[in-house]
Amino acid sequence: MPKQAMRYAICNETFQDWPLEKACDFAAACGYQGLEVAPFTLARLAADVSPAQRADVRRTIERAGLECVGLHWLLAKTEGFHVTHPDAEIRGRSVGYLEDLARLCRDLGGRVMVFGSPHQRSLLPGVTPEQAIDRLHEVFSRLVPTLEATDTVVALEPLAPNETNVLNTAAETCRLIDRIASPHVRLLLDVKAMSSEATPIPEIIAASAGHIVHFHANDANLQGPGFGAVDFAPIFAALHSISYAGWTSVEVFDYSPGIERLVKESITYMKSVPGTEFGQSGRPR
Repeated sequence: MPKQAMRYAICNETFQDWPLEKACDFAAACGYQGLEVAPFTLARLAADVSPAQRADVRRTIERAGLECVGLHWLLAKTEGFHVTHPDAEIRGRSVGYLEDLARLCRDLGGRVMVFGSPHQRSLLPGVTPEQAIDRLHEVFSRLVPTLEATDTVVALEPLAPNETNVLNTAAETCRLIDRIASPHVRLLLDVKAMSSEATPIPEIIAASAGHIVHFHANDANLQGPGFGAVDFAPIFAALHSISYAGWTSVEVFDYSPGIERLVKESITYMKSVPGTEFGQSGRPR
């Protein structure tokens, strides 16, 4: 079967205050095929996004020739949610909000919901790491029926110790995913986060082959791929070796190079890296 080119997406908050239509048109012109949406760029809460607004956002993305990949920054700029909180009511409220987000993701035409949200998962006073993992298991297991109903997938994201003290490695995240045992709870790998692990990134990718559903491309310096010291050649080779078929989505945290440079040069760099011709679909099942 002939190989297909890697499918590139970009996170919409990269465009900051640009109108969505302008952002989508520019992303498409640069060669991106997908847009990943941060819910806080649409409204304060998912339920605040009306059916008409959801339809309009989806039309705007699709009119530009893009596909909505899904959502990320799920709990950013919200209050009252925490997935490892000792209070069962707060955890239940968090499950309810994640259900709202799953419905929003479906309505926008997306499928993957990246769960990073370091502040809403970090250990609170008196909570042990073991208790936190048990509560993550509880929260995401309770979410599974809604994920099934909406045909969405939560991608749990390991993050560096300077961001959170819960789920810092791909290996421990994979163990939690195995414990939940649902095809609707999978793994997100992020280059910036993997750079904090002692294990080389290609080895992390190889070990995570059975779990990964989504990939974030960035540099350890918080800018886009190609803007720092990270060499993506062995990373893309590793993705090729596991026949990765998901999206490769640019997520940036330092916008100092400027929006247009970040958007354009990130994809130009990635397309110049050997090993980008692989994958069967941007919507893995």
